[in-house]
Amino acid sequence: MKFKLFKNSIFYAVILVLITVLIASPSCKQPGKNSVQDDTISTKGVIVVDNKIDHKVDVFIDGDLFTSYLYRQDLEKPILFPVTTASGTIVTRGFPLQPREGERVDHPHQVGVWFNYGDVNGFDFWNNSYNIPEADKAKYGKIVHRQVKRAISKDKTGLLEVTMDWMVQHDALLPAVSLLTEESTFEFTGGSKTRTIDRTITLTANNEDVIFKDNKEGLFAIRVDRAFEYPSKEPLVYTDAQGNPSEVQVLDNEGVNGHYRNSNGIEGEDVWAKRADWVSLSANKKGEDISIAIFDHPSNPGYPAYWHARGYGLFSVNNLGQKIFSDGKEELNFTLKKGESVTFRYRLYITSGYNATDEELNLQFQEFIKK
Repeated sequence: MKFKLFKNSIFYAVILVLITVLIASPSCKQPGKNSVQDDTISTKGVIVVDNKIDHKVDVFIDGDLFTSYLYRQDLEKPILFPVTTASGTIVTRGFPLQPREGERVDHPHQVGVWFNYGDVNGFDFWNNSYNIPEADKAKYGKIVHRQVKRAISKDKTGLLEVTMDWMVQHDALLPAVSLLTEESTFEFTGGSKTRTIDRTITLTANNEDVIFKDNKEGLFAIRVDRAFEYPSKEPLVYTDAQGNPSEVQVLDNEGVNGHYRNSNGIEGEDVWAKRADWVSLSANKKGEDISIAIFDHPSNPGYPAYWHARGYGLFSVNNLGQKIFSDGKEELNFTLKKGESVTFRYRLYITSGYNATDEELNLQFQEFIKK
């Protein structure tokens, strides 16, 4: 009898140990927990985490998520989403990935921060989204992520290097081909009240000459949160490069207080179709003053760029759309011969708790172009 009880005691002790081990195992953490974020929550510096399972690269600054590079197969191009201030406030629109109440639901291709163009050898990379009918998909290009080459974490800087292909289908019966190979480098930095993303993009023409026909839809862009828009009092309809209408709903304008200003002192929606070194978009979101600024670079083709900055929340710099923005007075039609490359450089700068002054933004511009 005593031997039997002894055996039972051993059995239950073993079971208890196994249960304890299983509970402690990372694979048994509560659903919804991000073990990577849990591990970095108290870590100082810039941490870049390549999450291959979820097809994204997360960027943390001093333990807080700054942004994520998303390259999921259901996206028509890789994007940075969401993007936050140093205090954690989201500055990008949530729709269509994470819709928030009171947002516009227009232009589903405008999500996060991205780089592409509206007319590349006749293919539209800009307007492609899940909303395009399958019968029309052949007119659109898709940018496909290929590789994370490097994801480096440092005390003050995070570095991400990736490779992509700009894919098109010349014939419905033939497989898609790569018009361009893209090598992009992202450099992430941040202080107690600022966040910065420097992006360097090198495009190489692969199998044929590539023409970027002058088009307003481009190049480096962000779709911003509702607070950064201009108030709208009536229904609006915008069309894309293919003529597809997109109705913008009339929404509650409470808290909508965006304001543009460019490096030449032009303000409001008049910054659209004007050349400038930089453009800043400022607003107050739930008591927090925030500025978002984009900087062009003198080495970019078409510098200083025209700006495709709209009151409904699209904020974009376009170096290649001269004919559109100049009403036909200028024309570029930038061309890469087969095998040739071109490099674009941009900076995205975000302040938290205050609106950036012209002096600060001019200093940022000088710092950027000296790198």
